[in-house]
Amino acid sequence: MNVIQPNCRVRFTAEDVDFVLSVLGASGKGVADGLVKLLADEETRDLVLDDESLYRALLEHRGCLRVSTHFYFYVLVRHTFKRAGIEDRMVADYVAEILAEYALLENTRCVIPGKPEPLDYFFEMLTALQTADDHTNFCVRTHIGNHSLFLSGIFPERIRYRAERKAAPDLKYYEEMGRTNYRVASDHRLAQKYDLARVLDTLSERFRATRMALNDLADRLLSIGDVEFPMVKLFGLPGAAGKD
Repeated sequence: MNVIQPNCRVRFTAEDVDFVLSVLGASGKGVADGLVKLLADEETRDLVLDDESLYRALLEHRGCLRVSTHFYFYVLVRHTFKRAGIEDRMVADYVAEILAEYALLENTRCVIPGKPEPLDYFFEMLTALQTADDHTNFCVRTHIGNHSLFLSGIFPERIRYRAERKAAPDLKYYEEMGRTNYRVASDHRLAQKYDLARVLDTLSERFRATRMALNDLADRLLSIGDVEFPMVKLFGLPGAAGKD
């Protein structure tokens, strides 16, 4: 299992830079060269990405966006989280990386070494923790937290519908699963190794605020009437395939 890292800001492409230049109006070569240098520096890059114009341009763009999923989700998540009072860029980067990973449906599944099939249900993952080694334990805990946040953040109406009509777990269940497993993962020794302790602790402490910020983002991006809408159609990104 791979450990998700807050790496969106170091995975931007040349097309992402072109998009920034087009939005921020860098028409002259000197201005464009200066902006490229700003994007290459970590501190000034973050200030550039906080420009409201980029956020609006992504939301208002019509047609095919020629940007990477990492750039797309980081800018949207960062600005949405700032509005919700979640200021830590690493937290925004981590959540954006979850969305970028989960744009491919197969990445939403919990794959454990030695298990013949991926685990799709929380009770299966919790059972697997009883015999998991140290590394797998940390990965499963973070996966449960990530999966809880993704589902409750992007599909709250789907969860409400299934809870009311099919006696499935409600939003409080997902919040508790996410909060608890992020907290346990934040105390794990590997959280320090991967420099994730602060991020996971924040997500545990502010799980509901984070979830609701993603609800707001999903409302802005999606207009889905069917509460049984398959996850594969969520982002409409190239390479997304599979079934819910």
